[in-house]
Formats: sequence, C-alpha cells, structure tokens
Amino acid sequence: MYRHRTLETYLSRVSNQFPVLLVTGARQVGKSTLLRKLAEPGRTIVTLDDPLVLNLARSDPALFFQRFTPPLVIDEIQYAPGLLPYIKMQVDLSQKPGLFWLTGSQQFHLMKGVSESLAGRIGIVQLLGLSRAELAGRGLNASPFIPTVEELEKRSSLAEPLLLNDLYRMIWLGGFPPIALNAITDRSLYYGSYVQTYLQRDVHDLARVGDEMAFFRFLRASAARTGQLLNVADLARDADVAVNTAKSWLAILLASGVIYLLEPYHTNLTKRMVKAPKLYFLDTGLCSYLTEWSSPETLEAGAMSGAILETWIMSELLKSYLHNGQRAPFYYYRDKDQKEIDLLIVRDGTIYPLEFKKTASPGQKDVQHFRLLGKLNMPTGFGGVICLTETYLPLTESAASIPVALI
Repeated sequence: MYRHRTLETYLSRVSNQFPVLLVTGARQVGKSTLLRKLAEPGRTIVTLDDPLVLNLARSDPALFFQRFTPPLVIDEIQYAPGLLPYIKMQVDLSQKPGLFWLTGSQQFHLMKGVSESLAGRIGIVQLLGLSRAELAGRGLNASPFIPTVEELEKRSSLAEPLLLNDLYRMIWLGGFPPIALNAITDRSLYYGSYVQTYLQRDVHDLARVGDEMAFFRFLRASAARTGQLLNVADLARDADVAVNTAKSWLAILLASGVIYLLEPYHTNLTKRMVKAPKLYFLDTGLCSYLTEWSSPETLEAGAMSGAILETWIMSELLKSYLHNGQRAPFYYYRDKDQKEIDLLIVRDGTIYPLEFKKTASPGQKDVQHFRLLGKLNMPTGFGGVICLTETYLPLTESAASIPVALI
C-alpha cells in the first residue's frame, strides 16, 4: 500500500542537479521504498543489509563497483562509508547527474564522510514518517505550513473534519509506514522489534554503548519529556547515567532521527530569554509505546495527552517543510518570566507565532504573549492557536483559532 510522498517532486529536482542524492532519516520511515518507487528501469538497487553484499562493500570497494555499476541505489550507506571515496572517483570521471542514490539511517554520523568525499557533488534531504496529508493520499499537493490568512482560508476550504478519537488513534499509531498503513499489525510487537533493532544496530554503530538496558531507560526517559525544555541533568538522573553520557546519548538520538531539538529564538536584544532547546520525539507512535500507553483512549485521557498532541503538531509542521526540501525555520519563545510561545515560524523576515492547545474553545488569553514579540524589532505576521476547534475563526485582528485538521 504505497502512499505518494511529498518529497518525490523535490527528489527528482535534486537528482537532476547533483551526481549523488542522499536520503536520510530514521529506520523504517520509507527511504528505500521511496527510492525504489522512483527508480527508473536500468537503475540497480543494492542493500547493505545483505551480509554478503556488505562484506564485499567493506572488504573490496573496487570490486563492489565492478559488480554494481551506476546508475545505482545503495541502501544503508552508513554500514560501508569506505564506498564514499570510490563514489567520488566515479562521479568525477562521469560528471553526470543522478548517478548514485543513497539512503542512510544515521544522518549526522554520515556527514563527516560525506563532507570529506562528496562536497559539492551531493544533495542531502531528510525523510520523516508519513504525514497526515500523505496518509490521506494528498502527499503530492502538500505545501509548507505558513499561517497567513490566505493560506488558512485555502486550507479551511479543503480540509475534512478530524474527530478526537481518529486524531489520537493516528497519534498512537505513529507515522512509520508498516504500522500506519496496516492497522491490523500488532503495534506492540512492531515497536518492540523496532526498539530492539535500533538498540542492536544503530546505537552500536553510532557509539559502542555497552549497557543496552541503560540506553533503553534513557530512551524512555527522553520520550516522557517530549514537548518539554531539555534539562540534561534531570534526564541523566532519571536514566541513572552520568551527565556526559546523557549528552553523548542525546547526540545518538539526534543522529538516528529519533528526536528533534527546537531551539529558542534569541538575538542580542533578547538576552533575558531562556536558551535551552525543547525536546520533541519525531514519531508519536514510538513515543507512546515507550511511555506505555496501551490504547488511543488511555493516551487521550492520560497525563501526556497535551504533550503528545503538541509533539504530533510539531512533527506534522516539520514534515510540511522537510518533505518539500526546505529547512524548517522554527523556534520557540520563552523568557525568564516564564512567558512562552510554542512556535515561531520565521520566514522572509517576518515572525509568525503559533500556540498549541488541547482545547476546542481557545480565547484571546491564549494569544496574549504574542504582543511580546514587539521587543524583537521584527515584523510580526498573522498567528493563532492550533487546537481542536472545528472551524477557523478570528480571535483578534492578528490571530485566529486554527483547527488541527488544517495542518
């Protein structure tokens, strides 16, 4: 059951411009499926998950490229970074676009080898799990979210209602295609296997973690903090590891596409603002599994209900940018007086403020902190509260209630 991915159009442009295309993202988000779907006849597909192929790639890269000639898809390139210099040599000889399509589940781990071997020759894109638009079959028409009046009215005219139970079921299942597209799959079995594979392969490859159980505790403690300010010392204490270990393991979660850190917006004029990032899990299904919510109903009624909704909204907004090949210009605002704005989208020199609330009846009080943006000396655009309301309605002259169905 393939769903068209928003990234498809952008990938074609990248492949027509660069000799090498690299799609990064967490394990199981659909990188290999996407490239297989886009691969033209004659493009060979090789996966380094195959032990025999991997052994050849590591032991004799020159022979590997005699056996497998471009145009070529190489899946999970991080397992054999020694191939990158040979890819560079072939690219420099041929000078043709689209020779190599690569996937990698460890984006930042790869960057050193990529920057050293393929600088100027490679286009790098990131894929997350299925977005709501992609699940609904509207992936090819999805655009980056920006809360202008014109964009919100356009989305409002096209949106279908999203009921509370359906929303939290979507959040509980998550965006990994094997689970999101197949409701009869045993969710607990899937995520249990996913975590085990992640611990045994990606974590070991990124840093030789000796104590898998300690890392699993750290992973669960991180999931419990989704949507919160990152306090590494508290996280280390709850996982019962050293602070330096926690910092190293956070880098692993980032490198393997499990978490996203939302940085605060600050300038020299805003020194009183908090500078710690906020932590978000990129997949709400994995987050819900790690925090042991057994059903969509218990998740919706439980203590993490608001935080997991905020996490899902953030991941959907991120997908709207990343899957269109654009950097997400996202920040949050929080000062030392505890006044906070959940998200600032900074685009073309204008700040668009957004709040995330689990409410169907937002009011002007929910956007009162938007006035604080005046001290940043930048134009402030239209904003609003993304929430469970059914209709798009103005709250003030410059803010509205935005149904979650519009993102």
